[in-house]
Amino acid sequence: MASVQRQTHSPTEIILCIDHNDALLKRCQERWPSDASRPAIPTTVLANKYQGRLGSARNSAVELARGDIVAFLDDDAWAEPDWLERLVLAYDSEETVAVGGAPIPEYEGVRPPWFPFEFDWVFGCVYAGLPESRAPLAHLIGANMSVRRLALNEIGGFQSDNHDDMDMCHRLAHQRPGERILFEPRAKVHHFVPAERTTWSYFCRRCFFVNMGKVQAFQQMEGAANLSAELDFVGRAVSRGVTQALRQTLRGDVSGVARALSILVGIGLAGAGHMVGQLRLQLARRWKQPSVR
Repeated sequence: MASVQRQTHSPTEIILCIDHNDALLKRCQERWPSDASRPAIPTTVLANKYQGRLGSARNSAVELARGDIVAFLDDDAWAEPDWLERLVLAYDSEETVAVGGAPIPEYEGVRPPWFPFEFDWVFGCVYAGLPESRAPLAHLIGANMSVRRLALNEIGGFQSDNHDDMDMCHRLAHQRPGERILFEPRAKVHHFVPAERTTWSYFCRRCFFVNMGKVQAFQQMEGAANLSAELDFVGRAVSRGVTQALRQTLRGDVSGVARALSILVGIGLAGAGHMVGQLRLQLARRWKQPSVR
């Protein structure tokens, strides 16, 4: 909250949505009362009105938003002072419908040497292979993204609770094919990474279950769904990531082999998760079909 209040480009308003936690909601309402006398930045604290978590919390907040552009920041992240300014500047064309920035990992512990930079998406951060300057991007990262409010309302808000960023980007691209979704790496936030999220078990679970869950999210998107971004990621990770890691090994970095193997394991688990997700979907469809005598 403090980082958003100190932006070089002052927001029209700040909306803080609390997920199903009455004690936290009360504390936040007391700290940032909505009826404060003429606050510098109007602030609203509200409860998530829907059953879900991430996507539904954002929907609850967007329903109250008044600004032309809505920016999203996770509760475990803080923004650099020019974050909003960088995002807003990228809307210099009416053809730009959404802009995302770079969430930089801020580790609680030490980053393990085996963890490949291509997989920093595992903890919701910018990862190797993304553009190094402003450029179109298929999937923005939810911890640091923005969108034109009317366009978001036009697609019915966030339809996926766990894959809300991917869902939004796919639907916008499908609904507005002539408009751009941009990645602006200079718009930075710092995303906290607990030590437990840098473990091998967490890495494996996320690679598998995230991609298993994507199957259902793609199913809900209907005609907006496609796997092009995922296939591009696999191609880059194998051709560039593995090659670079092996080169680093030859230069004396013994952990390079571990990173190369981690990339291959991560891709394998992602593929397995996708196949299990497809199988679950097919079985669910069969159970829903009426029996015929």
